[in-house]
Amino acid sequence: MSDLIPPVLRKIIHIDMDAFYASVEQRDFPEYRGKPLVVGGKPDSRGVVSTASYEARQYGIRSAMSSSKAYQLCPTAIFVYPRFDAYTAVSKALREIFSRYTDIIEPLSLDEAYLDVTEDKLGIGSAIDIAQSIKDAIKNELNLTASAGVSINKFVAKVASDMNKPDGLTFIGPSKIEAFMEKLPVEKFFGVGKVTSAKMKAMQINTGADLKKLTEAQLVAQFGKSGRFYYKIVRGIDERPVQSHRETKSVGAEDTFPEDTNEDSVMHDLLKQISETVAKRLEKYQLSGKTVTLKIKFADFKLITRSRSFAAPINKAEIIYTEAIKLLEEAAIGLTQVRLLGITLSRFYDDVEIEKPESNQLEFEF
Repeated sequence: MSDLIPPVLRKIIHIDMDAFYASVEQRDFPEYRGKPLVVGGKPDSRGVVSTASYEARQYGIRSAMSSSKAYQLCPTAIFVYPRFDAYTAVSKALREIFSRYTDIIEPLSLDEAYLDVTEDKLGIGSAIDIAQSIKDAIKNELNLTASAGVSINKFVAKVASDMNKPDGLTFIGPSKIEAFMEKLPVEKFFGVGKVTSAKMKAMQINTGADLKKLTEAQLVAQFGKSGRFYYKIVRGIDERPVQSHRETKSVGAEDTFPEDTNEDSVMHDLLKQISETVAKRLEKYQLSGKTVTLKIKFADFKLITRSRSFAAPINKAEIIYTEAIKLLEEAAIGLTQVRLLGITLSRFYDDVEIEKPESNQLEFEF
């Protein structure tokens, strides 16, 4: 291993539920079992696929695909609207199971989380045994399956959890990490999206081994500060701790029109609904923010945002709505057709920089 590896090795588990929404539906409704199931928008809507069962995935259906495309791939698939209350209840039960072993839990979403079990509550010691025990509890108590990845850091544990789905358990130990990273395709690296992946491949960087040939200075020159992370992670180093208390930086919501529009009355009505949704979420988390951001996606999928900041924090639906209308007017849309509108409130704390609005499209676009 590289001498850059920190001297203290942690025991990290990444738990990822298998086809979560679809699996909950198949658990609760026997008539869905063994059949291609799509949780998301209806085939004749402009919605998207949130989760597809493994039977549906055999037809090429994937998350974030349009529902109409999913129907084309599998006309016999069953399409159901998501039941977020049911998924949230299962997520709470999962958290209870995790907390039996450690209090250092970092949820990434309803269906996945990191656990630091370097010192576990039950004194089991083996992270592999803990991961298996958690998987057994999920299966026995919730009648669902999860896949687990075990390693010394978050990055490798997350990649490992995806290697033997469904119902898998993969351990990648310290002595095998660098060889594993060298074989890993660059698109699997944390922070490497489609644009960065394309840039890397244009530079003949296809795997971790290719990435490892570049110096840290070369990576920074090509990819900015992310280059430092790539330099470390390809050598098996990920110093990010599991954060049991993740600070909320933005709260938002968005929705898609049934048909593209540029009519003020239609857009104003939708912004009023979104403002009320955001206000309810702010109330739930007891937050007030100083920056309102309006997101506008046009018919050609071009995306723009407009923001306004205030000296004092706000959280009322009426104020959020009023400011969103002003931002919409300032955007000067004219005759351009709009597909989607969204509102985000941020800067809950004075030391928090303005963030790009987080997407809730899967939740609101069905």
